[in-house]
Amino acid sequence: MTLKDFLKSKVFFKQLAIAFGIVCVTIFLILQYLAYATNHGQEIPVPDLRKMNLEKAEETLDGIDLEYVVLDTVDFRADFPPYTIVQQDPLPKANVKDGRKIYVKLNSAGYATITLPDIIQRTYRAALPALKTVGLEEGKKTYKPYLAKDVVLEVWQNGKKLKKGDKVLKASKIDLVLGDGKTGYVEESDTVKAAETQKEDE
Repeated sequence: MTLKDFLKSKVFFKQLAIAFGIVCVTIFLILQYLAYATNHGQEIPVPDLRKMNLEKAEETLDGIDLEYVVLDTVDFRADFPPYTIVQQDPLPKANVKDGRKIYVKLNSAGYATITLPDIIQRTYRAALPALKTVGLEEGKKTYKPYLAKDVVLEVWQNGKKLKKGDKVLKASKIDLVLGDGKTGYVEESDTVKAAETQKEDE
């Protein structure tokens, strides 16, 4: 039988059909395996882990075949308990496949200690940004006689007088004693009154 006759024979078409069927079955089985291996169509909504400690977060994730990885500890936030999760990635309610790692950041145990900047003899307008830059807050303002108005004369916290370089907790409130700017006017007024009294005596 020649090649041309073989290509036209029933045997050739039968073998071709068998080969085509084998290829189709093979492709189908491969697709089924890939769908199983990659959990195709099986997604899990990420729970909200914020304000959970690591023990509680691990318990929650273990129940749905997810894991957590601690990335870092962030500056203390008063609205979160110490050592609890502040941030997570992916975010809550995002759909992920099982076995996915959830990356988290933890709250610190408390506020960090910072160094008080030098704000003595600086104006109130300049001192306030200097305090806020290092994470401190403005407390009470009081005034005392001084020639220059709104110049910082003293710095206090909880009844203790502070100086440049003292250590305080971040987010602390700092009380300021400012000049009232009236000393010069009082002295001038007293001088005028004295001169008038002297003229009356004469």
